[in-house]
Amino acid sequence: MKPAPVPPVVYVVDDDDAMRDSLLFLLEPLGHAVEVFASADAFLAGYDPQRVACLVADVRMPGMSGLALHEELVRRGSVMPVIIITGHGDVPMAVRAMRTGAIDFIEKPLNNQVLIERIDEALRLATTRHAAAQEIGAIRARLDSLTAREREVADLVAAGKQNKAIAHALGISLKTVEIHRHNAMEKMAATTGADLARMLTLAEREG
Repeated sequence: MKPAPVPPVVYVVDDDDAMRDSLLFLLEPLGHAVEVFASADAFLAGYDPQRVACLVADVRMPGMSGLALHEELVRRGSVMPVIIITGHGDVPMAVRAMRTGAIDFIEKPLNNQVLIERIDEALRLATTRHAAAQEIGAIRARLDSLTAREREVADLVAAGKQNKAIAHALGISLKTVEIHRHNAMEKMAATTGADLARMLTLAEREG
């Protein structure tokens, strides 16, 4: 029997005890898994980077701010959607948050309905991004299984080259190309050259 899937989680980072409690009481009755942290450092030490999740972070906290936390997650390669909340909003903060990739910037006092809608959007986006990241990880693992020659042949197949042209380019026999092409396509689980090209493009673009 397969283990039950781990549900998406809403991470809340805010140094205000009352705000953390308020968001727990708002979101848990709606069926959301919620984990709260009193600081950015506590969050970075305790969150699961592999889990489907979104982050709701206060902008002004002792130590690392919500904006700095988001920038640190981006630096680490995180694709987690982030919603920034603040009681001291201004235009430069909003611009900085959006340029870093935050999906929204919401001022306190929070409109609960707006926040719920944004969190639902963020979790849908998180699910999509997680699936894409999983696919890219699988593609990279398959690429790593190719021999050096298989990868050379795969790159040329993805570029639309025919077997004869590949044989000429690599200085190997047509039969050898056919063998390496078959092995590469099988290892990559690709059915066509276009399929292989899509995989290589994904792996390179997201690298």
